[in-house]
Amino acid sequence: MSDTFLSAEPVHSYYQASQHQHTQYPSLQGLLEVETCIIGGGLSGIGTALPLAQQHRSVALLEAAQIGYGASGRNGGQVIYGYAAEMSKIASMIGQQNAQTLWKWSCEAINLVEQQVREYNIDCNWQRGYAHVAIRPHHMHALTAWVKEAATNYQFHDYQIWNQTQLQQQLASERYCGAIFDCQAGHLHPLNYTLGLANAAASAGALLFEHSPMLNLEPWHHGYRITTPNGYVLAKNVVLAVNTFTHSLHHPLTQTLESTILPVGTYMIATEPLDEQAHQLIRNNMAVCDTRFVLDYFRLSADNRLLFGGKVNYSGREPAQKQITRSMRSDMLKVFPQLNDVRIEYAWGGQVDISMNRAPHFGRLNPQLYFLQGFSGHGVAAAGLGGQIIAEAISGDDSRLRLFETIPHRNFPGGTLLRLPSQWLGVAYYRLKDLLP
Repeated sequence: MSDTFLSAEPVHSYYQASQHQHTQYPSLQGLLEVETCIIGGGLSGIGTALPLAQQHRSVALLEAAQIGYGASGRNGGQVIYGYAAEMSKIASMIGQQNAQTLWKWSCEAINLVEQQVREYNIDCNWQRGYAHVAIRPHHMHALTAWVKEAATNYQFHDYQIWNQTQLQQQLASERYCGAIFDCQAGHLHPLNYTLGLANAAASAGALLFEHSPMLNLEPWHHGYRITTPNGYVLAKNVVLAVNTFTHSLHHPLTQTLESTILPVGTYMIATEPLDEQAHQLIRNNMAVCDTRFVLDYFRLSADNRLLFGGKVNYSGREPAQKQITRSMRSDMLKVFPQLNDVRIEYAWGGQVDISMNRAPHFGRLNPQLYFLQGFSGHGVAAAGLGGQIIAEAISGDDSRLRLFETIPHRNFPGGTLLRLPSQWLGVAYYRLKDLLP
């Protein structure tokens, strides 16, 4: 990774401003030998390090900037079932029975979040309750069809179907014609959650290093040698958990991974504290997301702000903060026009790693070189699941990893020059579909 990570400052966001933990981990100095070295200090990397450390296995984690610097510390904080790919699509790729297993594991992932929050006393405002809302009648028909499919094919019966009147009893917006509500999924402060898990991993014995980018990865005896600016790690196993930063590794071994994901920008704003007005907006404090391809997602913070996210950006260029504020505020007012006089106090962005089929991409480049990527904007719960699965494989049980490895993944078409224009065309097509009545 680039040396620029050595001096990278935390992203100025609402999450960064409201983080509880300010632990700083050292940079790697000198030579270190461990059984497993993890590259990347986000939820998937920490989610791998924690169970390994709890098994008293030696593990080091190298983060190029700070723990939670990437998507893990900037995202919408929604913790939901399933994956970004529809379950029917996953079933078409790997069979219905295997899809049922993956769905069951996604339910396990949400329970894992709550278990960790309680076990490690992580102050991250964990809250149950999530609504998937429909803007147009055909969106509502699709949601209703999914509820039936979930009950029939996945024995999942927790959804409630809400008509517009029922939805407006909880959500003060006239934009939506209905919703499905899930009382088990929910939302949290993602950076505080990530930092809390990192603290738990360190307490269990994992060695965490910040400002320690991987400069080189090479075979070494029966494992690998990882080079950083001021040190080396010798490890039997390596786990690549860098997601959208794969391109920064500049390594031949990781080029195949880079071709299968596309970094996509998404953005958030946070209002000033709304006090009692916040509870009038979302009375049951649920997280909300709509059904469109280019979607809106929003929820309340612990201090009664509205956190509102959305947009997609395939250009790779980060817009100015004023542009983010202006654009996201315009989208927010389509949902809540009553907030016209409310001040926006924070605006920030980040990238998510989209896979071609929107399914998570977990696997091995060789028997001792593991990777986790392709969460496609659906990673808060799935990243922890992925970490558990990689840890299991390193500990000798790769049965769950092998199932994920059966999901076929393709490179984005067009190579580095043409894949972005091809995605712009795809987005334009889905935007038109979003506008259809």
